[in-house]
Amino acid sequence: MSNKKSIFSGILAGVALGLIATMSLDVFALKPNNQTLPLSQLKKFSEVYARIKNDYVEVVDDKKLMTDAISGMLKGLDPHSDYLDEDSFKELREGTSGEFGGLGIEVGQENGYIKVIAPIDDTPAKKAGVKSGDLIIRLDDKSVKNMSLNAAVKLMRGKPGEAIDLVITREGSTAPIKIKIVRAIIKVKSVKQRLLEKDYAYLRISNFQSKTTDSTRNAIKKLKEDNKSSIKGLVLDLRDNPGGVLTGAVGVSDVFLSSGNIVYTEGRVEDAVMSYDATPDDLLDGAPLVVLVNQGSASASEIVAGALQDHKRALILGTKTFGKGSVQTVLPLDETTGLKLTTARYFTPSGNSIQAKGIKPDIIVEALEFKSKGDAKDTVSPLSEADLSGHLSNPNGDNKAVDTNIDKTQDNTNQLDTADSSKKSLAEEDYQLYEALNILKSMNLVRLMNLKKG
Repeated sequence: MSNKKSIFSGILAGVALGLIATMSLDVFALKPNNQTLPLSQLKKFSEVYARIKNDYVEVVDDKKLMTDAISGMLKGLDPHSDYLDEDSFKELREGTSGEFGGLGIEVGQENGYIKVIAPIDDTPAKKAGVKSGDLIIRLDDKSVKNMSLNAAVKLMRGKPGEAIDLVITREGSTAPIKIKIVRAIIKVKSVKQRLLEKDYAYLRISNFQSKTTDSTRNAIKKLKEDNKSSIKGLVLDLRDNPGGVLTGAVGVSDVFLSSGNIVYTEGRVEDAVMSYDATPDDLLDGAPLVVLVNQGSASASEIVAGALQDHKRALILGTKTFGKGSVQTVLPLDETTGLKLTTARYFTPSGNSIQAKGIKPDIIVEALEFKSKGDAKDTVSPLSEADLSGHLSNPNGDNKAVDTNIDKTQDNTNQLDTADSSKKSLAEEDYQLYEALNILKSMNLVRLMNLKKG
């Protein structure tokens, strides 16, 4: 019995010392509020640890037990906090720089399965037909039920050229769908642009990277050169944009604003309290702006849409956004591992938190698909932050969509004006973009009339 006690005491002391060493980096150093270690809970943890080491049917490595314990501790906080092992830490750094290997899917976890937040443009997943809201139930021959998000991501990663079978369920489909995707090196060009027609431009941002602000500025410059004059209206497409780095969102917002707050964050530690303001010079010189969003628009996309909506700089068109209003900070533990920890909530300039609410468009326009008679049409119910287990609550109250002071209308149009064949072609290709272009022209006409009156 004395031997068991000494083993238990040694484990308890080791765990306690390890936790003290870890916590002193953040809790005790940054928040000196006389917090004490929960010794009774540490005793229980040590007892479980000892039981697993002594009684589990197979020998379990100490490193695995501790890594799983850390990972479980973080997963219990919210869907976005996580432990980053060597591979995950490396992949995160590669992802924010714009190049990484895999399928090209932004995923989350819901009810033990993996759900697609958004496929990334020009990636194998997008080309294979993966959609926002798809629920992944198998990866090759492995069920993902209760699999950790990191473990599922590792299975989806692999050597370029190797194929993987995804079995998904999609609302509206009567049976699971099997999709084969060939892995590739994902080189994400986050910004694309083109002229829709003379004087009216289109700018697509697929995710926010460290260089997205510079790319956006260069894209607008190129649009002006191609148009051979200033732009009279621009559509900013943030649909299925899962987010990215905060500074990218702030920088893109600043491109279209000349003053005022863009976003501010609130958290428990001093470093989590920040505010970002616009600098002078709107690169469009006040030309009308329409922002396209959907339920695949998350995080950094919502920062941009929220800032432009609150300042009445743009009309937001599409469907309600994902509703991820939290900020994650990567905290390195050593050279190869780290934590991705939710450290703050962000707020739009008017003080609204979109956490688990999303941003409600000023003009609601559903994405329509035009098919031949007899073709089946799948109805997809996209994932939102409010659907994720353990999501953070919204400090403003319930989880209804944030309302704004801009007048709202709903566009329920389902019939096309076939008089103009070119517009019909755009409508068939992208109905929301077609509507955005029409609205831009109306906004520009109103702007010109106001300038004449002035």
